[in-house]
Amino acid sequence: MGNRKKIVLMGATGSIGTSALKVIRHHRDKLELVGIAANTDAARLATIAEEFSVNEVCLFDANAHSQARENALFSAETKLSSGLDGLKRLASLASCDTVFIAVVGTQGLLPSLAAIEAGKNLAIASKEILVLAGKFIMEAAKRQGVSILPVDSEHN
Repeated sequence: MGNRKKIVLMGATGSIGTSALKVIRHHRDKLELVGIAANTDAARLATIAEEFSVNEVCLFDANAHSQARENALFSAETKLSSGLDGLKRLASLASCDTVFIAVVGTQGLLPSLAAIEAGKNLAIASKEILVLAGKFIMEAAKRQGVSILPVDSEHN
């Protein structure tokens, strides 16, 4: 299983993220989840982390992050980060090939740019990012030699 694509999934607890997880489950021979992020749903994120043996996790919301730490929702091995810095860190993980942006709105814009700058391929389900900065994203990807895959969230 050494040639599996290593995926960071941002928005893992949302509807698009849930659909992406189904695909990853059915293609474990080809896909490996190495990082996950969500806004506030720490309990669901902890379940996903356990199921897929993911140790790189980001809870965007600072309060959810604090509560997850206080309640020890994640294993001791889990690197739990928060906020925009946490998302950018996940997007730049050395162990990652592709970053899947399945977050709502423009919250994924800076992590998308961080992923591109780190040489990661990008799958984007957030139309807002492409509407707001599509030209800039595509130019940055071309400069870095990475692929951008728009994911149609209407057919998740």
